Amino acid sequence: MYEDLKYWYLRDHKLFRTLSFGQIRQLCIITGFKKAKKGEIIYFSSSDLPRIFLLKKGNIKIVAVDEDGNETIKDIIQKGDLFGELTLEADSQSNEYAKVLSNDVAICSFLMSDFEDLLLRNPSLALSYTKFVGLKMKRIKNSYSNLISKDAKTRLFQFLKDWAEKEGKKIEDKVVIENYLTQNDIAQIICTSRQTATQLLNEMETNGTIIYSRKEIIIRDISKL
Repeated sequence: MYEDLKYWYLRDHKLFRTLSFGQIRQLCIITGFKKAKKGEIIYFSSSDLPRIFLLKKGNIKIVAVDEDGNETIKDIIQKGDLFGELTLEADSQSNEYAKVLSNDVAICSFLMSDFEDLLLRNPSLALSYTKFVGLKMKRIKNSYSNLISKDAKTRLFQFLKDWAEKEGKKIEDKVVIENYLTQNDIAQIICTSRQTATQLLNEMETNGTIIYSRKEIIIRDISKL
């Protein structure tokens, strides 16, 4: 059963579209498969066997931990995204982990050494991977630029707008987002205090911009963000 799931998961991903039926079947042999529940930690950067992960279902947060033990959300991983040792180099200096945000997730993974070998044998896949990772790094860089140049309110508006565009469902004039983030998560993502994030969300509710609950966020008019 898992072999069939892995095949369809890989075949449907844009990264592997250049591979033939037989190549994807061979890829399934080296691919790990895992399901996890909300709250589970599924990856540590300090692992002795560095891996690359492909998220097929659900949402995950990547949390960076500094020398003092302070945690910051580095990235939110969504369906189809890659995470782990994307540079194909194990970084002993980094200290981060991945934690499940949604009720359940499905993940495929590859040992970094196996994935490197795969790229060496498939130049077209190597090119696709380079572009994929390049775009991801560019998005993260732009995110950091926004944090530096904009105030907390603007950062929150931009975050909600991006979230709505990626995962929101349009219902009449409104956009509904399944809310799997706590207010503390949102505060970490936009690099502000929980109190400030709560205050800003309350202000948006008061002026009618959003309807906020633990289960969903309804944006009444996304053009106002």
